[in-house]
Amino acid sequence: MTAPNGRLQSLDIFRGVTIASMTLVNNPGAGGLVYAPLEHAEWHGWTFTDTVFPFFLWIVGVSLAFSTARRVERGESKRQLLLHALRRAVMLFLIGIGISFLWNWNFTTVRIPGVLQRIAVCYLIATAILLWTSIRGQIYWLAGVLALYWVCMTLIPVPGFGPGHFELKVGNFAQWIDSMALTGHMWRHTKVWDPEGLVSTLPAIGTCLFGVLAGHLTRSRLTPPEKTAWLCTGGALLMGAGHFLSIWMPINKSLWTPTYAIFMAGLASLCLGVYYWLADVQGHGRWFTPFRIFGLNAIAVFIASGELAISSGRIHVDAQTTLAQWYFRTVCAPLGDLYIASLLAALSHVAIMFLVAWGLYRKGWFLKL
Repeated sequence: MTAPNGRLQSLDIFRGVTIASMTLVNNPGAGGLVYAPLEHAEWHGWTFTDTVFPFFLWIVGVSLAFSTARRVERGESKRQLLLHALRRAVMLFLIGIGISFLWNWNFTTVRIPGVLQRIAVCYLIATAILLWTSIRGQIYWLAGVLALYWVCMTLIPVPGFGPGHFELKVGNFAQWIDSMALTGHMWRHTKVWDPEGLVSTLPAIGTCLFGVLAGHLTRSRLTPPEKTAWLCTGGALLMGAGHFLSIWMPINKSLWTPTYAIFMAGLASLCLGVYYWLADVQGHGRWFTPFRIFGLNAIAVFIASGELAISSGRIHVDAQTTLAQWYFRTVCAPLGDLYIASLLAALSHVAIMFLVAWGLYRKGWFLKL
């Protein structure tokens, strides 16, 4: 399988691995019966599951560097490019809210933040920064959003708690702002803060900008071995920096701390460097064909996966059993080990989504918002 129109096979592959991983970790067969790497860290720290969202957002940044450059080369103006980004961002945001609203017809409680909503906001802001600044300016913006978050979380006092708290049950600045601005519209599991809330979107923008900078590197005139070396070495250095800075601010996905953004950007760069070397330099892209098929329709798979999970949890085969419960009890649980059964249920969801992606690929249909 060759890469059409100069596309990086490695980027499509990485996106596909990420969306397949997102499908896997979001759909366990039974709550509480999940292997530890397939659950989020309880609070501080990270697991395999905690790599998925920042990887996807970082990939958005890499893709943005490529797509914007192609459009500029075609003669499109900055105004045209920004309007295009605004239209895409609005559509993504509305789709994200629509997924929450579809099964909860209540405007007073529908969740406003979310994965697609955060992607939309970060994509739009990163586009504006990319269009009106140089690479040096983008580095300044990246440092600025991370520093602003750091200052807000460590120096601004929260009523009743004071400044500098990062614990789950102790009021921190991000939780305080969410509780005032998003009352009634937050994640149903917490209701008093949201993992995709307002303040934590600042370092998430930084994650996207890290991807933009990696995109510049991958588009540069460096030789393929040099690009690979820079991606891997730079990634390792960022991981080290994130780990070192965690002495002062913990790596935390729910708060999307700067240390988390830095560490995950480094890990993403390292992963892309490996995929780039194998697929684009050594020509082994065929090894990863299923993931590339996933990656070419990532948004469609994300939407379909979410709707399948919600509908299978709402549709009943009898008065007390949902379709998801019936499948787990009838097909997966008889295997004996409930952890393996839960993993099988999640892999079944991934397999169904691959069939969706493969069908779209065979038809030549690609969701481009």
